[in-house]
Amino acid sequence: MESLQSGYLFPEVFVRESEYAQRNPHARLIRLGIGDTTEPIPDIITSAMAEQALALSTAQGYKGYGPEQGNRELKRAIAETFYQDMQVTENEIFVSDGAQCDISRVQMLLDASLSIAVQDPTFPAYIDSSVIVGRAGRFKAQTGKYKNIVYMKCGSENNFFPDLSNTPRTDLIFFCSPNNPTGSAASRQQLEQLVEFAKANGSIIIYDAAYAAYISDESPRSIFEIPGAKEVVAIEISSFSKFAGFTGVRLGWTVVPKELLYANGYPIIKDYDRIVCTCFNGASNIVQAGGLACLSPEGFQALKTTMRYYMENAKILVDTFQSLGLKVYGGKNGPYVWVHFPGLSSWDVFNKILERAAIVTVPGIGFGPGGEGYIRVSAFGHRESVLEASSRLRKLL
Repeated sequence: MESLQSGYLFPEVFVRESEYAQRNPHARLIRLGIGDTTEPIPDIITSAMAEQALALSTAQGYKGYGPEQGNRELKRAIAETFYQDMQVTENEIFVSDGAQCDISRVQMLLDASLSIAVQDPTFPAYIDSSVIVGRAGRFKAQTGKYKNIVYMKCGSENNFFPDLSNTPRTDLIFFCSPNNPTGSAASRQQLEQLVEFAKANGSIIIYDAAYAAYISDESPRSIFEIPGAKEVVAIEISSFSKFAGFTGVRLGWTVVPKELLYANGYPIIKDYDRIVCTCFNGASNIVQAGGLACLSPEGFQALKTTMRYYMENAKILVDTFQSLGLKVYGGKNGPYVWVHFPGLSSWDVFNKILERAAIVTVPGIGFGPGGEGYIRVSAFGHRESVLEASSRLRKLL
């Protein structure tokens, strides 16, 4: 734990935001930093949760512990909604309290001596959880990297995909698509390369698909769309947080294929099942009722409307920064906009926008050395706030 660098990124952003608010109590802060959803959850979903909660006050409707792996009906709905024609079965799906918790559970699953690669820039939970389990080694201040982690450069110069020909072999590869923070989604050809690379090296891909529902083009929504991924190399983690507005409700899932084996032939799913049953008593049955309603035809259609709203926000932000002559990425297949300020420090840009425009963003350097000179701007926000942010940014920059 002593190797962890200062605070986790998002609490540090919150500290600076709070200090600004204390100094400027009358300022109207616009929060486009931490990727927290803002729009109401559709009634069909909250009604299902309310009905389940009320049923607990009746003898007929009361339920206590459920299966640690999740409600069978919900697992079946996840398989049918997100994994059609991919041979993912309900028994390979583990329902959880969110993707971030599952990242740490997967870290517990795999021995601390295993080597790891991450995208650079990358979601900081992959790195911090690696430090916590003892996999990362010492932090090198001169490079901004941990000694035992391979940082795969994923910048605009290589279409936000690593040069695998120059990437050393590691046991584990954390990969997020659409990517947080850059908002870019890997193409089918790119993911085919990644799967072949992992197969050739005997690596396991830990694939974070938390933003897959936002993909609007032909980019794969699951690693299991790629031949060989399920049979040989991949675990997939996903979440209801960003497509269903469950950031505070908490619900996610992880797929561990039954075909995925350790080198000695033992099924990895058996170990993951033991970890889940030891460390987790199952997601709330009230929340799981809401998850099931999300995946009903009416619920999922309502959620698509909300996702379109956020992506319209993203377009407003992209257009704003482009009109100012800045290079802008993302905002097409994911709800994040990745803006380049060449030659400037990410924290300096963050501070300038906060202090002079009262807008909270996230400094790119918090996602790794490859994020220096960038900021991440979230499209999660009320429309009037996004429009006001656009106006302020045009005046400031």
